[in-house]
Amino acid sequence: MKLRYRQTVLGVLWVIIQPLLAAGIFSFVFGRVGHFPSNGVPYVLFSYAGLIGWNLFSSTLLKSSNTLVGNSAMITKIFFPRVILPLSTVVGVLIDFAVALVMLVGLYVATGITPTLAILSLPLWVLLMLLFALGFGFLAAPSMASYRDVREVVPVAVQMLLYISPVAYSIDALPPSLRSIYALNPLVGLLEGFRWALIPGSHIYLAHTLYAVAFTVVALIASSITFAKMERGFADVI
Repeated sequence: MKLRYRQTVLGVLWVIIQPLLAAGIFSFVFGRVGHFPSNGVPYVLFSYAGLIGWNLFSSTLLKSSNTLVGNSAMITKIFFPRVILPLSTVVGVLIDFAVALVMLVGLYVATGITPTLAILSLPLWVLLMLLFALGFGFLAAPSMASYRDVREVVPVAVQMLLYISPVAYSIDALPPSLRSIYALNPLVGLLEGFRWALIPGSHIYLAHTLYAVAFTVVALIASSITFAKMERGFADVI
């Protein structure tokens, strides 16, 4: 955390400023211009809730995927369980998330919105989002160690995934005929559940949620096994 914000004027405030600016842009584009539904709450609050959930996923994936290459000197000199490296990124991500939640509370007060009891389920959605991101991070990290091209591919893939996930808009904005296809993206179930916990009037679709949870568990188990099998060779290919 100190290294990230060293020599910055605003420091940790960037954790709030970045999603707040993005939420403002999304509010104008999707709310005012596109007239997308926001479940009866101000669009800036609606999109900010989606963005902090998205940042939780994207930050974990991007940081965990780069941990082996970023710590190559340590990997080649001493032996330790390499899985510690991608897991260690979770701490910093959760600190950023906690700071972003403070701004969310401010938006609740500013807009006069009161969260429902569904907010008690927020830790569950946070856990699922982290596990989903780590599931892909465990695959991307060893791949990046062997093929540096992966370093360029992962950020682009994450950026594209942003636009096909319900971050700035809800699945309710899509025609019913397209929702089942759209929900093949596991992030749909996770982000909709995340927003349901934070935004009154939001909907949760049980089928989408169960699919996302099952996908997360399978991906995490498969990637963990793959990571463990490749672990001993990291020092040779890094």
